[in-house]
Amino acid sequence: MSQTVCLALTGASGMPYGLRLLECLLAAGCRVQLLYSQAAQIVARQEMNFELPSRPAEARTALLARFNVAHPENLQVYGREEWFAPVASGSNPPDAMIVCPCTMGTLASIAQGLSDNLIERAADVVLKEGRKLVLVPRETPFSAIHLENMLRLSRAGAVILPPSPGFYQHPQSVQDIVDFVVARVLDQIGVGHTLMRRWGETD
Repeated sequence: MSQTVCLALTGASGMPYGLRLLECLLAAGCRVQLLYSQAAQIVARQEMNFELPSRPAEARTALLARFNVAHPENLQVYGREEWFAPVASGSNPPDAMIVCPCTMGTLASIAQGLSDNLIERAADVVLKEGRKLVLVPRETPFSAIHLENMLRLSRAGAVILPPSPGFYQHPQSVQDIVDFVVARVLDQIGVGHTLMRRWGETD
């Protein structure tokens, strides 16, 4: 049975990771519930020259066209204040949630249980229901406040996965580096892929 995965895009640098994750999740047959912040729209334009519309229905249309999705019914997009979305309630949580890229502000809000918008509420639901939460914080260096928030979330069961690519694969392009990180995220939620050769494997 395919997984239901909530993917949240926030305003940190690293949108290539987030959109590649979306593409791979849909290609793997996952049902994806997509959330995104206003700042994520700015970053998508800046880093990928991609206009992510403010209206969820228009964003869904643009993303389906970008990725040529075989099963468009597997992608649902929700607004930041859409409190009747399934991810807002513990009665209908996703199997896993990924915040990629994850701003330090979003990470801090989740760590404090603020739930002031749908991204924060969905993460709160995933934690309290014992589902997998993966946060991909794109910031450097980390301050003591950042590290304390990450430790708090780790103790609560979240996975903190900074996008730190390995180079033993001898990457030949930026896409290879992106795929390395995306592969590690997919591994955390048990979604199969062929993005990279695993350590110890030979051709």
